[in-house]
Amino acid sequence: MDYFLSGFLLLACLTQAYGYIITVDAHAEECFFEKVEAGTKLGLSFQIAEGGFLDIDVRILGPDAKVIYEEERQTSGKYSFAAHFPGIYTFCFSNKMSTMTPKVVMFDVAIGEPPKQEAAEDGQSANKIEEMIRELSASLLAVKQEQEYMQIRDRIHRSINESTNSRVVAWSFFEAVILFSMTIAQVFYLKRFFEVRRVV
Repeated sequence: MDYFLSGFLLLACLTQAYGYIITVDAHAEECFFEKVEAGTKLGLSFQIAEGGFLDIDVRILGPDAKVIYEEERQTSGKYSFAAHFPGIYTFCFSNKMSTMTPKVVMFDVAIGEPPKQEAAEDGQSANKIEEMIRELSASLLAVKQEQEYMQIRDRIHRSINESTNSRVVAWSFFEAVILFSMTIAQVFYLKRFFEVRRVV
């Protein structure tokens, strides 16, 4: 019964996490909104998977339209904070600095449980268990996000390596064609240079 209760509490207290993959066109900005209570912990982690120099501008706005977090030309990043005011928080990815290249962005928004009122003394032990479960679920979520981040980095590095290898092969083939053409041209030129012309 204790295991069942613990499992139920774990499911009830799990932090919500939403993962997205979006494409931000050149000269465009994409924003997402989350409505939370004051004191709720929010977290954003993002990674540019494809496009240009793999960079993008990131901005987080509060309900009062003040900038909470802002970075330019970032490849990846993580940021967490506690909501100071209840309302809608805005997460924006801007690709306005790009002239023609769209960017593929993979990001997660983690939303913690809103803070609860202080419970009576007879419920303090249950609250401690809930708090421990919340901390455990937050740690598990952090590990999951780190694994996803490493998978994305691995995919990006593999893509870069494959692109570099294909360019090296293409350049080697181009060099071989040029060398072969120059060899044929030199043989033909030397043959004509040493050719004895008969005067009729």
